Amino acid sequence: MPERDLKQVEAVLSGRPAPDPAAWRRVRAELASRAGAEGLVDVAFERHDSPLGSILIGATHEGLVRIGLPTEDEDEVLAELARRISVRVLGAPRGSVTEARRQLDEYFDGRRTSFALPLDWQLTRGFRRDVLRATAQIPYGRTASYREVATQAGRPAAVRAAGTALATNPLPIVVPCHRVLRTGGAIGSYRGGAEAKARLLDLEHSA
Repeated sequence: MPERDLKQVEAVLSGRPAPDPAAWRRVRAELASRAGAEGLVDVAFERHDSPLGSILIGATHEGLVRIGLPTEDEDEVLAELARRISVRVLGAPRGSVTEARRQLDEYFDGRRTSFALPLDWQLTRGFRRDVLRATAQIPYGRTASYREVATQAGRPAAVRAAGTALATNPLPIVVPCHRVLRTGGAIGSYRGGAEAKARLLDLEHSA
């Protein structure tokens, strides 16, 4: 690391502001890159601009584990990852995050109708995971009701539980819970808000 960048680290560690913000950003990026390369990061994340706003994308070594939508509090999302997976959560490069960003851009541009990404399902279990796996099978441009998804997950009477699973989907957009509507076609709730859900449905129907 260049001596001028080491001085930025010394300044911050001593409680003084870094005299060169650009150099401090370089230091942070290099430290994050080294930590990732040495296997010291269990959950890597990046922020990604989208038509919905800034999305947080997190991945473990197994695959994509969390997508935080613009309506979610970023600190709470990161705290959840630290609490439920590992405290070693860092804004650092990871191939699966980079690939997710690329595929999300293609999706929002109308050039992608399905995602081909490794997924880490550890933030959801049991029936909730079954519901999300069933939801992942709903084709692009199509919709299903909560009851239909509950039925596909093996418990047709558990409509309310299916709704809870969808409301807490850790991988929205990629696992398309926005394609699940109330009986009769009402849009229903969505982790990212009803407006975002409507925009995603409009995008798919107009493609």
